[in-house]
Parts: sequence; C-alpha cells; structure tokens
Amino acid sequence: MKYLCIVILTLFSFQIIIAQELTGQQLLEKAIIYHDPGNNWSTFTGELFVTMETPNKPKRERKISINLPSEFFYVQAKRDTITTAYTLDKNKCSITLNGAVDISEAQIKTYNLSCERANMYKNYYTYLYGLPMKLKDEGSIIHEIVERKTFRGKEYLVLKVSYEDTIGSDIWYFYFDPKTYAMDIYQFFKTDAKGLLKPNTGEYILLTDTVIVNAIKIPKDRAWYYNKDDTYLGTDKLSN
Repeated sequence: MKYLCIVILTLFSFQIIIAQELTGQQLLEKAIIYHDPGNNWSTFTGELFVTMETPNKPKRERKISINLPSEFFYVQAKRDTITTAYTLDKNKCSITLNGAVDISEAQIKTYNLSCERANMYKNYYTYLYGLPMKLKDEGSIIHEIVERKTFRGKEYLVLKVSYEDTIGSDIWYFYFDPKTYAMDIYQFFKTDAKGLLKPNTGEYILLTDTVIVNAIKIPKDRAWYYNKDDTYLGTDKLSN
C-alpha cells in the first residue's frame, strides 16, 4: 500500500510538471484538439439558435447562420413584436425590419439599424462561438507563460491573450480543464492609455454543458458576470 501511494504521488507530481511546462501555444493546440478534433471550424457551415435570458427583461431569441467558406453571415433577432435581420453576403449588407426591406429613417434611428451593427454581430458571434479556434487568427498575441489558477474551487490552466492595436485593446484570459483541456471560462479586462489592465473592468463568462455542431464541441450555456463585483448579467443558451 505504501509503495502504491508513492507511485500515485509520483504520477500526480509528473502531471503537474508537464502542465507547468506547457507553453501558451501548446495549451491552445491541445484545447483546439479537444473542441475541434477534425479541424472543421475553418469550413464551418451551420445554424445556431440562441436564447438570451437577462434578469427582469423578456427573453430574446436569435437565429444565426454562418457559412465561412462563402463569407456569409445572417442573424435574426426577436424581441417582443419586433424582428430585425442582418445579412452579410461577402461585401453586400442587407437589413430587414419585421420582414420589410423598406425601412424609414425614423425606424433606423429607433432600432439602431446599420451595416456597422451587422458587422459587429458577425465579429461577436463568430468570435465567441468559434473559440478557442479563433485564437489562431492573425492579430492574436498568445502569451507563452501558462498559469495555474483556482476559480470557484476548481483549478485551471489559464491562457493569456492580447491583441494587436488594429484588432482590440482588451486582455483576455481563457481557463481550461487541466485534464481534458476543455474551455470552461473566459474573462476579459479593459486597459488604460498605457495598455495596462484595469482590474475593476470587464466580465467573466462561465461555460456549462456542450452541444456538438459540425463535429465541434461548443459550450451550450454562457453565463455573464461583472469582474468587479460578480453581478450576474444574463445567460445565452444555445440549441441546435
């Protein structure tokens, strides 16, 4: 029994050493192998249905269609009696309001409709639902030191990612299960004029459950919280 305990402790210690020796790039590769073992994200074509639940507000539903090879993106959002839809087909942008393409200037202003907003939705949804694969995109700066952090009682391998100035100024942290390399949490902070992290800014997002879309493991539920005080903001629930 004594020797068995020694063997177990030795193996456990060896696992910790291996994890500590992982570089940022190596951790990212392992996480991608877990989430997208067939390398399917680059040719992703599919639909995502998202229900957004926010405290004291009605649910919002969104249908998202993505075809990366064809450079096509579509998002339809329903809130109360209003349905808006944005389409980006390569460089062509179109917008509808309750199915109508003829939209008045007053409606455009009231519902904040624009092609800039269409591109914002495209970048937002392809980034968040394309993680961690999207961290391979040009402009991502993968920090090589992998940290071990405990969050809500569980230990994680944490990858720090920043971006070139043309992409963004936020600093992101991605928390991976040290055994499976599944992505369980991500977190971002704003930076000041000198590029230094501002601790009381940004949010963290807890990821639970998984759905399989095009052989890719995508987190099903994303619960958002403020970093500064853990205030709960809402949950995005994915179905397919």
